Amino acid sequence: MININDIKNGMTVIIDGNIYQIIEFLHVKPGKGPAFMRTKLKNLKTGTTLEKTFNTNVKLEKANIDKMTMQYLYCSGDSYNFMNMETYEQVELSADQIKDDKYYLIENSTVDVSFYKGELLGLILPEKLEVTVTKTEPAVKGNTTNNATKDAEVETGLIVKVPLFIEQGEKIVIYTKDGKYASRA
Repeated sequence: MININDIKNGMTVIIDGNIYQIIEFLHVKPGKGPAFMRTKLKNLKTGTTLEKTFNTNVKLEKANIDKMTMQYLYCSGDSYNFMNMETYEQVELSADQIKDDKYYLIENSTVDVSFYKGELLGLILPEKLEVTVTKTEPAVKGNTTNNATKDAEVETGLIVKVPLFIEQGEKIVIYTKDGKYASRA
């Protein structure tokens, strides 16, 4: 058990049987009344965020999350296959477990997988990912408006808005948080 005053961003705790990651917190000491802690929490199972206020005398149970580095092997229908890099044991995850993270998986790349007591919580993706553009329309001559963009499909199947100068076959860098174009590779 940890005191609410000892929490830090990124820490994982158990509240009402659910596992939450602390996104941000603020210690508030009003002019009148007792101090309290205002927090923003992310449910690691559902992905929803929650804002909750605690008194400063509350104790929370700390959740120990196991992270394992695995190599993404391939996709077969609705199942995604990963291999533990230390034991060479293969794990199959369903599309429901991976959700939209499937758009950031490239075969033979390494990814961190988080578990809590043997139950999969999700994938921990890098902040940016280098991908190859597989399909895009050529730029239209004369279209020189400010920040003009076009759609491009990358090797993972994700559709990204890219600048007009990006061509098919080029490598680009995208953000894994929102799938937006970052730069050329």
